[in-house]
Amino acid sequence: MIVSRWSIVCQQSFERLRAEQVNSHALSIPCVGKPFTLHIDASRSAVGSTLAQLNEHGVECPLAFASQKLTDTQAVWSTIELEAYSVIWALNRFRDLIYGSHVSIFCYHNPLQYIRECSPKSAKLLRWSLAL
Repeated sequence: MIVSRWSIVCQQSFERLRAEQVNSHALSIPCVGKPFTLHIDASRSAVGSTLAQLNEHGVECPLAFASQKLTDTQAVWSTIELEAYSVIWALNRFRDLIYGSHVSIFCYHNPLQYIRECSPKSAKLLRWSLAL
């Protein structure tokens, strides 16, 4: 098996990044009663999210990271359905931490406002909008 120098550098960078993320200094401890921020994103293969809170200096500190690989059925959903699913999935994933707190959700897909402002045509989107 031939391994290129570039793949070795990429693997080392990945390992260094992973080690920093699991370092106890990289993740903060949640403060009950303070608002949370939830950053979500979806692709054709997976959904991911980051739960964070502002510290006493106004700096956003990560509390947890989560991701889930999509099934073959989910991978063929439309973009708006994938993004809506990622919001529902992330809220359920972090439910124990954020229950009863103010949560700001940041998503990079503007058409998700459609769920909030209009009645969705899809039964799936309607169920998710009601869940929110």
